[in-house]
Amino acid sequence: MGQGQQIIGPSERMLNMKVVQAVREKRPLIHHLTNEVVVNFTANGLLSFGGSPIMAKERKEVQEVAKLADGLLLNIGTALESDIEAMLLAGKVANEKGIPVVLDPVGIAATSFRQEAAQKLLKNISFTAIKGNAGEMAHLVDIPWKTRGVESLDDDLSKLEDIAYGVAKKYYSIAVVTGKVDIIAENNQIITNNTGHEYLTKITGAGCLLGSIITASLTTELPKFISTYEAVQFYGQAAEIAATHHQVKGTGTFLPHFIDVLGI
Repeated sequence: MGQGQQIIGPSERMLNMKVVQAVREKRPLIHHLTNEVVVNFTANGLLSFGGSPIMAKERKEVQEVAKLADGLLLNIGTALESDIEAMLLAGKVANEKGIPVVLDPVGIAATSFRQEAAQKLLKNISFTAIKGNAGEMAHLVDIPWKTRGVESLDDDLSKLEDIAYGVAKKYYSIAVVTGKVDIIAENNQIITNNTGHEYLTKITGAGCLLGSIITASLTTELPKFISTYEAVQFYGQAAEIAATHHQVKGTGTFLPHFIDVLGI
């Protein structure tokens, strides 16, 4: 754990999920330049949660869309070089407008292209939050971690707080390290989340949708660190509830019920 960190105690974790109500009252428009594999799932999940998605990555329109949006999500999961150029254009407009921008560096450890793309984004755009699994986030701060493709394989939980704190400090951002235990860090604050279900690790796009929901939550007037934590906590609780539905027999039947519960 980094020097000077403050661990938030149990009594401070009893939150009322105010961010969910705030998002639903605002219905923020979230501009996505995201993983093509999960566009439909992300859009439906965000709509259920209370946000409004717009998917636009054409360079000729991303600046206009960013001017209209309340938040911007950049996800490099299936990005082409042209997509990175579009992300840079949208990100700069979002920064000028002062809306939250979230980065999801999907699979950054897998290839040099992803690494170079993520670094270009990080050098040119100010991110409100950066979200990824332990392997992805560890790569951003040069902490050794086992990965395979976009998956994080290591299970050394003792390093998780160092990873989260390191990303938050290096990039002046809220850091969200996802896994069996989620770690959220900003400045000298760290808080953990234990909600969730194993089905989230067995479906495509669980992390991508979480990035969208975090972005929507950051558009509210609530403190951004707390908004991020509540979004992550709610997401995990929704998975827990959905998995208990009597019709859920596996991941295929889990998915529609999970989207339903995100709208509760």
